[in-house]
Amino acid sequence: MNALLTKLGEAVEAGKVDKNSPFPPQLKGEDGADELASQALTEGVAPNDILTEALVPAMDRVGQKFSENKIFVPQMLMSAKAMGAAMTHLKPFFQSGDVQTKGTFIIGTVKGDLHDIGKNLVAMMVEGGGWTIIDLGVDVNEDTFNQAISDNPGAVVGLSALLTTTMANMEEIVGKIKGVHPETKILVGGAPLNDDFRSKIGADFYSPDPRGAVEYLKELVA
Repeated sequence: MNALLTKLGEAVEAGKVDKNSPFPPQLKGEDGADELASQALTEGVAPNDILTEALVPAMDRVGQKFSENKIFVPQMLMSAKAMGAAMTHLKPFFQSGDVQTKGTFIIGTVKGDLHDIGKNLVAMMVEGGGWTIIDLGVDVNEDTFNQAISDNPGAVVGLSALLTTTMANMEEIVGKIKGVHPETKILVGGAPLNDDFRSKIGADFYSPDPRGAVEYLKELVA
């Protein structure tokens, strides 16, 4: 593999956003994901290769470490931030069609709930897996989800809730989405959830961590 792509993958995994980023201390003063992605494009590396050979494997390793409790939310957020810095350089190629995305993933925290860290982590991990993300934000109702699905036929939907009180809203939203768009695959996640709840409300998949969502989406398009 191109040495530059290896270095870019390592920067993302370590959470090195750019040269000025103080984190992680052992990479102080070195180029980060921002500079390395830009350099790779300048040197003629195909945007798709940057995605599939550097960013996707790096975020996969990050997800693996997170699910094994080898790293925690702060490190994961830094890796996601570094991945986002690299993706900024690739987005024009996604929009022009030079890079084929695996699909569209619509995500939002359900109505009544303003928590977004979990949602943001999932969105970043899924984007790192090669999907186009439509982030509807927090406190999202069923009408907003359904409109986004109508605007993006074939999209997969992710619902997040962090409170036991807003889990009930998730059930209502899943029902309304399935009523209008019965073929839509719906993923659910959040601290108070489990797979029994997922089954009860009629959603298609539950994962306790972002990596599970990425793996499920991989299987959907395999």
